[in-house]
Amino acid sequence: MMARRALLLVGAMAPAAALAQAPRPRFYATGAKQRTVRFAGRDGASLAGTLLLPIWSELERVPGVVLVAGSGPTDRDGNNPLVSERVDLLQQIAELLAMAGIASLRYDKRGVGASTRRPAGALQEQERFFAWDNFVSDVVAAHTELLRHDEIRPYATALLGHSEGGLLVLAAAPTIAKNPPHGLVLLATPGRKLSAILLDQIARGAPSLMTPVEQAIAAVEQAGRVPTDLPRELETMFPPYAGPFLQRLLTFDPVQALLASRLPCLLLQGAADRQVVPMADVQPLIDALGRRDAPGEAIIVPAASHNLKLVASSSEPGLAGPIAPATAAALTAWLRQALGA
Repeated sequence: MMARRALLLVGAMAPAAALAQAPRPRFYATGAKQRTVRFAGRDGASLAGTLLLPIWSELERVPGVVLVAGSGPTDRDGNNPLVSERVDLLQQIAELLAMAGIASLRYDKRGVGASTRRPAGALQEQERFFAWDNFVSDVVAAHTELLRHDEIRPYATALLGHSEGGLLVLAAAPTIAKNPPHGLVLLATPGRKLSAILLDQIARGAPSLMTPVEQAIAAVEQAGRVPTDLPRELETMFPPYAGPFLQRLLTFDPVQALLASRLPCLLLQGAADRQVVPMADVQPLIDALGRRDAPGEAIIVPAASHNLKLVASSSEPGLAGPIAPATAAALTAWLRQALGA
């Protein structure tokens, strides 16, 4: 069992030399076995995913991690058709874990990639398909699918979520009663309610849209319906069918969810994140870690973006390229210790 601790490396102030001294993960055989899987999500959805197994799994069972993508139409690899560059965040994490002797299952969310596509019927049918509870239950289904494979140790699993995926992980973990996960990893996950973060993002980047955004949030929170008269610039942010989902997402309190969890937890955050801003959006989760009687660690990675890629300046999006070395070292070291890899 990990010792209880809450460590914060403030990205703007931590010297690069300190990160270079981070524990190096023990790597197993460089090869890995890939298996395409398909499993049932909630309410009739079929989810497609990739199970990546380290070669070590041919000799003995290994720990396993479910990887959950962030917001929007993001696929199992961490790519989004609305983004021009390939991000490959979840694919890179899966490959990194495989080299460290840890299996992973990543999947296309409902409505994305090879999973069941968005229904073409009435608005109410689409709202039901994209309900918040369905996405949460899909995380649970992915964990069940992970454990279905004989190579996985049933007592050594974790849930890892990026950005919005971290919120889904926090919501899903306490509902898994049989063979529950043994750890949580929250990557670039907001520590405040998303409604407040969204308003701050609009104030920084598009202040002229503040009034319609405020009106949209109020309508969604009150009635679970997206207004029909939104400016075109907000259509991607507030799709018509996402009203009930957004109603739950905008009001979800990650701090209370983390305080209620007894699971070991790692927070990994990029110091150059322009979406989930250090420290305003992250500090509430760090404070919650310190208030729990459970293992926890928080690491802020210098010069890392929302996707935990290295950037030369805060103006860079940090989408392409490999994961920041400090992120890779911290993630593998923590999971190996938490899961006994």
